[in-house]
Amino acid sequence: MLDYEKKFSEKTVIAGIDEVGRGCLAGPLVCACVVMPLELNNIIDGVNDSKKLTPKKREFLNNLILQKALDYSIVEVDQSTIDEINILQATKLGMKKAFENINIKVDLVLTDAVKIDIDKNQENIIKGDEKSYNIACASIIAKVYRDNLMNTLHTKYSQYGFSKNKGYGTKDHIENLLTLGACPLHRKTFIKKIMERGKYKK
Repeated sequence: MLDYEKKFSEKTVIAGIDEVGRGCLAGPLVCACVVMPLELNNIIDGVNDSKKLTPKKREFLNNLILQKALDYSIVEVDQSTIDEINILQATKLGMKKAFENINIKVDLVLTDAVKIDIDKNQENIIKGDEKSYNIACASIIAKVYRDNLMNTLHTKYSQYGFSKNKGYGTKDHIENLLTLGACPLHRKTFIKKIMERGKYKK
């Protein structure tokens, strides 16, 4: 998990950036940028790709990451923007804003696959949340933030089950979408084919 950080050991300050919610049918995309201390006594045990962690473990690690981080930022890109500029451009926009919102000066930016338009050396790592400590930390705080946000939004749109599906296209979510129609949180460009098809297909 520290291989990339060690590879660039001459770089004293490294930022990691990741996103959560890219494949969802509803809700915002959330991007996070984090700068973690890399001294061995400050490394947090158990950090991994957020998708491989239980909710309880993510919450635990999220609190430690926010306590130890030298700096971090979390940015939402709403569904209207995603519909307007497409999900790839929304990802680049969110990642760029997340980086621009940190105050600490960094030497290198590591991202999960996506190249962003910033005036800074960067490495775009395929499956970066499995390979880089900083990216994995970013993925965890983005995931916890977005999950908590979707839990809150569930209170207003409980009929779609956002507290369980977090906006992803589960069978129940799609069935409710087809029965009830879309709510303001749904990404129009993502649900268009589903609505046209008129029924859920595996």
